[in-house]
Amino acid sequence: MTMYIAMNRFHIRPGEEETFENIWKQRESRLRELPGFRSFRLLRGESQEEFTLFASHTIWDSEAAFQAWTKSEAFRQAHKNAGAHNNVYLGHPRFEGFQEVPGTAESAE
Repeated sequence: MTMYIAMNRFHIRPGEEETFENIWKQRESRLRELPGFRSFRLLRGESQEEFTLFASHTIWDSEAAFQAWTKSEAFRQAHKNAGAHNNVYLGHPRFEGFQEVPGTAESAE
């Protein structure tokens, strides 16, 4: 079974990393309710002088399942306060979507 990975990369203002992490920890997520959703992770990357890199990483059964989420009421609710923390973000997140290449998956499970 192939999958689709959706990622948003965030540049977070130095000193605001904990605030950013708490925004995600305290959010009302309804992802588990959505058809085709598999998993979510928030990833913290390198800190540089200008920003700390974070990425949200969701795995879906298909790109169609992800696209359905982006058009759902759950998506609108999840993003309704997106502009409330402008002091934390340096610009808008950068979206990246990936289709699995069939025949290349490996797992320790």
